[in-house]
Amino acid sequence: MKKLHGRIKKAVVFQSRLWNTAFFESAEKQMKKKVVVQLPRQASVDLAVRYALELEALDAVAEIVEVDASTEEAFIAGARDADALLTSWGITISRNIIESLEKCVVIGVGSVGVDMVDVDAATENGIVVTNTPDIFIEEVADHAMSLLLACYRQLKVQDRIAREGRWYEGRPLLNDTPRLIGQTLGVLAYGNVAEATVRRAKAFGLNIIAHDPYITEIKMTRDGVEPVSFNELLERSDYLSLHCLLNDETRHIMNSQAFSRMKSTAHLINTCRGGVVDEQALILALQQGELAGAGLDVLEHEPPAIDNPLFAMDNVIITPHSASATARMRPETRRRAAKEIALALRGKWPMSPVNPTVMPKVALERWQPFPMERGPNR
Repeated sequence: MKKLHGRIKKAVVFQSRLWNTAFFESAEKQMKKKVVVQLPRQASVDLAVRYALELEALDAVAEIVEVDASTEEAFIAGARDADALLTSWGITISRNIIESLEKCVVIGVGSVGVDMVDVDAATENGIVVTNTPDIFIEEVADHAMSLLLACYRQLKVQDRIAREGRWYEGRPLLNDTPRLIGQTLGVLAYGNVAEATVRRAKAFGLNIIAHDPYITEIKMTRDGVEPVSFNELLERSDYLSLHCLLNDETRHIMNSQAFSRMKSTAHLINTCRGGVVDEQALILALQQGELAGAGLDVLEHEPPAIDNPLFAMDNVIITPHSASATARMRPETRRRAAKEIALALRGKWPMSPVNPTVMPKVALERWQPFPMERGPNR
């Protein structure tokens, strides 16, 4: 009887634990936040499978919900009660969308650039916007240096000459090309990618100058980079590599006036955003001989029209916005974007906010030190 009593007691305790577990699992589910994604849909793929990387950080605090993003109105209908948005490319997160959000805390962007989000509207409405500024730095720096070297050695033309059996025509094309060592690489915006590109360029013997009003001269000179004004950057650069984000300050910063200041022997390298270059002005500058050539991973309109004049130019090499692409890039970007959202949903300040001026409007705890080397990350 005593043994039976003990078994009953254990059974009751076991059942009680089961009930408690079920209760807390139910309560946890009810307490979970809603994270809305608007990435392109994939048929017959379970969300837990499709978003396994994001759920590594989010599963404990939120559920991921896909909503219809075919129109802005449809997206608003599905995202109105979201606690967070997770985006990369697709529908623009406009002021209209942002002002319709009833309780959104954070918008996580899975890229460095955040030009697909109206950051000012988010700031006005007390919503933190984050990006992933340190995931694919080395990849883009590799690509920038590759474009520079391809321009320098005229690889586009050299490849075609070899394929067409004109073997002995290649060398004469380079007879008037100066050695790369000792030439000047200009860098517009001295952020993470620019810094990594500079490390590579120094190995080739290039002198480095840079313009960035949001970076201290102490940082640049410590890295062996000469800080210069924007006009001096244009006038002295043999190769000008663009690394700025796209915003009101940088849109079309490379325009006809800028190109007219550059050396006719200079090359433009762009791995940041196509919109920082006035494409029509660039085409005209190349056609008129104001520039020697360009290496472009990004264009103002993507994908570009097949009849874009840049494609017909032997002195222009174009890659399809692939600078950041490696096996590591996409998985780690997804993880990082989700980690930023998870921090905010737990009441913590994220690691890479692009609108830190929103801090007084939100009840998030600042747990990491303030960066001292650069200004707003956008």
